[in-house]
Amino acid sequence: MTEAQQPENKGQQKGTVAELVEDIQALTIEIQELYCLDAIPWVVGYSGGKDSTATLQLVWYAIAGLPREKRTKTIYVITTDTLVENPIVAAWVRNSLQQMKLEAQAQELPFEPHLLQPDFKETFWVGLIGKGYPAPRGKFRWCTERLKINPSNRFIRDVIRASGEAIVVLGTRKAESTRRASRMRKLEAMRVRDHLSPNMNLPNSLVYSPIEDWQNDEVWIYLMQWENPWGYSNKDLFAMYRGASADNECPLVVDTSTPSCGSSRFGCWVCTLVSQDKSLAAMIQNDEEKEWMQPLLDFRKELDAEETRDRRDFRRRNGDVQLYERNLEGELSIEPIPGPYVKEAREDWLRKLLTVEKQIRQTAPENMRDITLISIEELSEIRRIWLEERHEFDDSLPRIYYEVTGEEFKDPRPGVEHKLLGSDEWAVLEEICADNTMHLELMSKLLSTEWQFRKKTKRVGIYETLEKCFNTSSRSPEEAIRNAHLKRDLREAVSQGDVATVREKVKQLTLADFVVPNEQPSTPNTQNDTANTPKSTDKAKTWSNMKFKKKQTKA
Repeated sequence: MTEAQQPENKGQQKGTVAELVEDIQALTIEIQELYCLDAIPWVVGYSGGKDSTATLQLVWYAIAGLPREKRTKTIYVITTDTLVENPIVAAWVRNSLQQMKLEAQAQELPFEPHLLQPDFKETFWVGLIGKGYPAPRGKFRWCTERLKINPSNRFIRDVIRASGEAIVVLGTRKAESTRRASRMRKLEAMRVRDHLSPNMNLPNSLVYSPIEDWQNDEVWIYLMQWENPWGYSNKDLFAMYRGASADNECPLVVDTSTPSCGSSRFGCWVCTLVSQDKSLAAMIQNDEEKEWMQPLLDFRKELDAEETRDRRDFRRRNGDVQLYERNLEGELSIEPIPGPYVKEAREDWLRKLLTVEKQIRQTAPENMRDITLISIEELSEIRRIWLEERHEFDDSLPRIYYEVTGEEFKDPRPGVEHKLLGSDEWAVLEEICADNTMHLELMSKLLSTEWQFRKKTKRVGIYETLEKCFNTSSRSPEEAIRNAHLKRDLREAVSQGDVATVREKVKQLTLADFVVPNEQPSTPNTQNDTANTPKSTDKAKTWSNMKFKKKQTKA
């Protein structure tokens, strides 16, 4: 391969437009040579933002400059729609991809745009409303991988399976942050090919970042001075960034003394990983025509509000009580880690989300009236989780949907309406259990489990499932938390070699494991200890090894 001649100041800030022009010419040759070097397909990551637009524009111009017979391999352009993107940006990207597809065909270029989405079982609302995950935080960032990484990785893996390798072209730049710069330099040191860094997440793929050394100003100068090759307006992109800046200013500069609007960042409107959504707030503040998005901002603030513990379960999703050390006004407190949202909280989030969707459909501009915040497929999956995994057979989702929208919920899943238990049975069960929520939960789990296995050809696993119901729901919150403390104390005693404490904690733990729900354990005596201590030759009496009496007495 002939090395492309790079300007001497490559990797440094450029002070003039002439130096940027020289860099662009060198990059054009570099892109063309890399493209023609082999048959490995390219995958360009495109978000519609300034960096990915500049990167794709550079690649487009370089490939368009090649003779037609050398444009032999496909360049996939992928965009991931998380389904909770800023509505203005999401519409911008969708329209851009449509225009890109038409222009690629008209110009006979090998660009192939793809709009990716997360699997409907992994969307934000299925996680938050269906499974009850709390709003994402720094220590529980459950959204990024599901919404953004997995869809693009699935697509790239498919390309790798078909072709053996792939080159991923990204608009990442060292100037974005010190952390990004450090990571990119480490990957540079691991390069086995010129300009191509290893992709640590996907084997058989390499990463190419043509604008890795550009500054914010250089990106904007390029976008403003070079026309968008697929016919989409870079000036409109500039205006969108300017509208997302708090001061409504986004100056075009030719030196480094004036700041640009490169700090404007777009993302998910529900994101609680940042202190506030500055871009969405600025859009609403700077443009009266965008005030219809205010309910989104209000909803996001509710998501980001400090959660009260009565909206969260005292257990994790698997039913375990896990403890952690918490500092309360200078005193150390050991408390259970809050689990998923409880039933009432999940229903409340659904009701509020549907209300916001209805409201903005009425106030949004004509071209945005069909906006969808949560899809029917997501609602169907949420309903399945509530019914089958949470065993909430009162089936409240269709009722909530009708109360808010005034329309019947039409579930696309076949056979979902054929059920034995419903809201009437749930009401009876609530009356029987009175205010004992754990008793209600246990009874609903047992009834729902029996019904689910009743529909199966083979009932293999029913005893294990019923036993799990008792293990997770037969104790009151106070008893379950006390049992978790006993286990924690036992582990600490074992680690310290405290034999006396170990014996005492084991004795208490055993009693806690066999205690009848809602009853205090009696004072242990010899008879109780003997009864509660299974002999080594006896099988533990659990649901999983119990047999039907007919089979046991059969000759």
